[in-house]
Amino acid sequence: MTRFFRTWAAAACFALPALSTQADEPTNRIVSVGGAITEIIYALGEQDRLVARDITSNYPPEALELPDVGYIRRLSPEGILSVNPDLIIAEEGSGPPEAVDLLKEAAINIVEIPDGFTSDAVIAKIHAVAETLGVPDKGDVLAVDVAEQMRQAVARTTGIQNKKVLFILSMQGGRVMASGQNTAADGIITLAGGENAVQGFDGYKPLTDEAITESGAEVILMMRRKGDHGLDDATLFTHPALSVLPAAQTRSVVRMDGMLLLGFSVRTAQAVTDLSTALAQIGG
Repeated sequence: MTRFFRTWAAAACFALPALSTQADEPTNRIVSVGGAITEIIYALGEQDRLVARDITSNYPPEALELPDVGYIRRLSPEGILSVNPDLIIAEEGSGPPEAVDLLKEAAINIVEIPDGFTSDAVIAKIHAVAETLGVPDKGDVLAVDVAEQMRQAVARTTGIQNKKVLFILSMQGGRVMASGQNTAADGIITLAGGENAVQGFDGYKPLTDEAITESGAEVILMMRRKGDHGLDDATLFTHPALSVLPAAQTRSVVRMDGMLLLGFSVRTAQAVTDLSTALAQIGG
């Protein structure tokens, strides 16, 4: 952190009163951190109050016109302070902690919205954002609409065979980084009527070749990526352990937009429908 910023932050702390986690009056210079938060703000019709967003906030397309303050886990305090915000609404786990601490030192109000990977968690997130923005009535209306969309999407998965789905987050250096339990990937697979092919651990971790083959995955699920980050089926199944899976025999790979798939926000019903439809159509 530069000497200039520390001097600036100290002056800001002296000049501004400490703020609570709930604004006392409407705030109109808001930074949104987390694609789910940004989507909810737009769905509530409160987007005109936004002055910046993080890099995961890529939907709706209009959000891309806002200044970018960095990745949700690697925020730039200087970038955030440059837009002079009076409120930051952030997804749980935003950081790094030292960046958040510096922003708090600058007396900027930061509200953290709890995460979660169920239908109820989506509704709770909508209410939390709406309350923070001071528009709880709008939140009630949106929550009812999204809850019904979720109900219908999940109902349509009834009768779909529980295919074993392996979510691969990345394959750097040939190591398969996969999703265990208590993750967005595990949550969306379950909602869509599938079964997480790997069990016994939380979060994301590299799998051994033995664990991959024992998973018996019938479908590979990945985020859709472009350029150097993309991975076509032919390259994917050159991995020795992946090549012997049932998914390899049927070339059953599903790729979806990352924020749609894992965001757990107002578009999650669409994600459930898209994934469940794909699971019903591929792999026999």
